Amino acid sequence: MSKFCKIFRIIFVVHLLTDVSLTVRYDPNWKSLDSRPLPDWYDDAKLGIFIHWGVFSVPSFSSEWFWYDWKQRGLPGIIDFMQKNYPPDFTYPDFAPEFKAEFYSPIEWASLFKQAGAKYVVLTSKHHEGFTNWPSKYSFNWNANDTGPNRDLVGDLADAVRDYSLKFGLYHSMFEWFNPLYKSDAANGFKTQNFVKSKTMPELYEIVQKYKPEVVWSDGDGDAPAEYWTSQEFLAWLYNDSPVKDTVVVNDRWGKNISCHHGGFFTCADRYNPGKLQTHKWENAMTIDHYSWGYRRNAPLSNYLTIEELLKTFITTVSCGGNMLMNVGPTSYGRIVPIMEERLKQMGEWLGVNGEAIYGTRPWSHQNDTVSKDVWYTKKKSATGYTVYAILLQWPKAGTLTLGAPQTTTATVVSLLGYQGNFNWSKGPIGGIEIKFPLIGWNMMPCKWAWVLKLDGISN
Repeated sequence: MSKFCKIFRIIFVVHLLTDVSLTVRYDPNWKSLDSRPLPDWYDDAKLGIFIHWGVFSVPSFSSEWFWYDWKQRGLPGIIDFMQKNYPPDFTYPDFAPEFKAEFYSPIEWASLFKQAGAKYVVLTSKHHEGFTNWPSKYSFNWNANDTGPNRDLVGDLADAVRDYSLKFGLYHSMFEWFNPLYKSDAANGFKTQNFVKSKTMPELYEIVQKYKPEVVWSDGDGDAPAEYWTSQEFLAWLYNDSPVKDTVVVNDRWGKNISCHHGGFFTCADRYNPGKLQTHKWENAMTIDHYSWGYRRNAPLSNYLTIEELLKTFITTVSCGGNMLMNVGPTSYGRIVPIMEERLKQMGEWLGVNGEAIYGTRPWSHQNDTVSKDVWYTKKKSATGYTVYAILLQWPKAGTLTLGAPQTTTATVVSLLGYQGNFNWSKGPIGGIEIKFPLIGWNMMPCKWAWVLKLDGISN
């Protein structure tokens, strides 16, 4: 063997040993699938935007479960709404032609999400009603290209979001309330898989191959086991052979009793915010509207979270190791209403000052302080070890803040993000630190809500 061939062989072997994509393949079982490392981009991102949009945006009343609550549960409020406003023979599919999205501007949406400080976007490709927001081959005449908008809502947003250097993801409902094939499989105790083989799985493979989402957010697994859905086979393909195999992340809703146990990141429940550090990466999927994921025309201002409430949710989520997926519900005509637009821009305004304490951080040894309970922590690697960030939900009224968790050293330096100069401090009487806040004029405050102290030189 020539010297050149020997060198080439050594290089090739080293490449095989270091290139995970060439050596690691995942088997269709949870033990193997759960061993896949979560791509770093997701843990660094912290904030995503969720979008619930579909035919339910036309009635825009009650919630995105309008059809089910009307026909299956028979909620009196929805029945009364329909009797007062629509003819007796009106059906839910009759709403679809009114889902026109005539003011839908993907570029404007993507720009707004960028301004919000989000790093990824997850659009509803299909909710439980079965209407697909892309021209699916498996949803004849019940999709956005053949009915209503007459365009590919998914593809248009995917392009715009990526133009703004954001990650693009897709939510997909595995089941459909009133699909006859699903109802037949359910009646058979999920021993048959006609719905899965002709609808759910073909759609999932289709959207991954066509749109290359870097988040696949599954939902609607219902009472059916993962084996019925063939979830493990799909995830093995997604991790091994799909066009996003190296960067894609998935959630945990892949079958009965799978949530909070298996998957890339855990969601556990809607609006999940445990308030303490979790052992597995998780996501708080939540809504700006207290009560609905879809747009509601009759929602009063009091039903929307204030920016203070949003920031508290976000800060506690990140401190405890989670990401926050903040949901907006656009109108049927394709606009994000002003109150939601304002909240997104306020979030971006805050992150513009304090993003250093959020993006790329990891949980510290303490999540909230042992003395001042409205203070939450994050940490980040620095040239000298770690920087700790103390995020204050309330400005100290007496001009002094006592923190019990940080242990000081002679090298400790305290500063406020967005403000020039360091703060004076002293060691607390029983440990911790007492921080003296200078008098800062209202017009010199770095931000309006939730302030961040940067603590360098902390021993713990």
